[in-house]
Amino acid sequence: MASFVDRVTLHVSAGKGGNGATSVRREKFKPLGGPDGANGGHGGDVILRVSSQESTLLSLHHSPHLKAENGKPGEGDMRHGRRGEDLVVEVPSGTVVKDVDGNILADLVGEGEEFVAALGGYGGLGNAALASPKRKAPGFALLGEDGEERTLVLELKSVADVALVGFPSAGKSSLIAAMSAARPKIADYPFTTLVPNLGVVQAGDVRFTMADVPGLIPGASEGRGLGHEFLRHIERCAVIAHVIDCAALESERDPLRDLDVIEAELAAYADQIPPMEDRVPLMERPRVVVLNKLDMPDAADMAELVRDGLKARGLRVFEVSALTRRGLRELGFALAEIVEEIRATDIVPQARPIIRPVAQDDAGFTITAHTKGGRPFYQIRGRKPERWVNQTDFSNDEAVGYLADRLNLLGVEKELMRMGAKEGDTVVIGPEDGGVIFDWEPTVSTGAELLSPRGTDARLDQNTRATRRERKAAFHERMDAKEEARQELWMDRESGLWTDPGER
Repeated sequence: MASFVDRVTLHVSAGKGGNGATSVRREKFKPLGGPDGANGGHGGDVILRVSSQESTLLSLHHSPHLKAENGKPGEGDMRHGRRGEDLVVEVPSGTVVKDVDGNILADLVGEGEEFVAALGGYGGLGNAALASPKRKAPGFALLGEDGEERTLVLELKSVADVALVGFPSAGKSSLIAAMSAARPKIADYPFTTLVPNLGVVQAGDVRFTMADVPGLIPGASEGRGLGHEFLRHIERCAVIAHVIDCAALESERDPLRDLDVIEAELAAYADQIPPMEDRVPLMERPRVVVLNKLDMPDAADMAELVRDGLKARGLRVFEVSALTRRGLRELGFALAEIVEEIRATDIVPQARPIIRPVAQDDAGFTITAHTKGGRPFYQIRGRKPERWVNQTDFSNDEAVGYLADRLNLLGVEKELMRMGAKEGDTVVIGPEDGGVIFDWEPTVSTGAELLSPRGTDARLDQNTRATRRERKAAFHERMDAKEEARQELWMDRESGLWTDPGER
């Protein structure tokens, strides 16, 4: 089984932010020390970083689920929670990051290049950070936010100076093994090479990389054979070297036709590649032709027949034998010369700029009216209200009151009134499935100045405290009811309906 993996699907989860702390300072001779609950730590990010130690995506293929560390909760005495550790995932140079829809998010080339795959959640604010002149000692804190969760597709595109292309069994693997320290699997049957191989070639003072791209066949650009699985490994190469088998046994094939077929497939694939300003189009990159297997019988005669035709097309032709190493030195120095010229003119493709996500509107919200089961409800969507809901501890009435104040200041209640919402109507904040559902009760005023026990909100207290006059009226009403009951019993006794047992 091949140990080279060049495409994986990752499920990344950033760390959750730590909860804020609710605490009041208690010191000797300081009975009103004030709130000292600290903020929770942010969750860790998931970061993809290019490393020269990686050459394949195999490790991610075996462990596709990645999660960063959660942030620690805050504590009293203003002890802030520790930030969660970032999860740094090393990937090989040439890794392209896409979303599930195929949109390119990042193109990572070069040692140390990074992309934040998932952002950690923010830590919740402690009650010290929520204190204000009107709310001097909040009895609640905000919860930490969940980290970002994403599904990403990683594709590896080999970063090499020279790409060896050709039909299966053209001798590309033998050629790269003879010219470099690479040791690919070599056999005398088609599709021996199932994975791209990279080798480093030293020609004098020049060092360059060479990629052995698995054999192509007609229709490869449409996905036939190995198709797109390996055509993408040609995209980054600066020089294309056509390796032609001059000892092919098939009577219907000849070197010129092989060249035309591969060029047609490259042209068809090039039309599918988005144009990039910092990269020379695929069909305009330098090309050389390598007539291979000159050690085989009749191969030299075949090379002599096609040599002039190839040169007439403006192509440099090299006659080599990977077995006897004939012509390899000349080929190596010629490729090194071309690579040097390309490097000198800065044509070598550079790292594609990372596409940063567009900042979301953090202030807006939308309210839409829906009907479900014959009952109307209103759905609120927006980054701010949904974040606030996730930060709220609904077991704490004061925190719920604080959420109501924030929504009111944002203009949510005013918009609900404008849309005709009535008291008791159902309101959903967030997605229809999984959002927070509650019955809407219009807020008359904010609750910061309302005096109530810590952790409670008088507006949410269903047992409203009666006034002194109401309590006095209720007392007299109970006394009158008792006196009326006593008079009724006395009248029953006088009429003889019942007697006192002690008189018998």
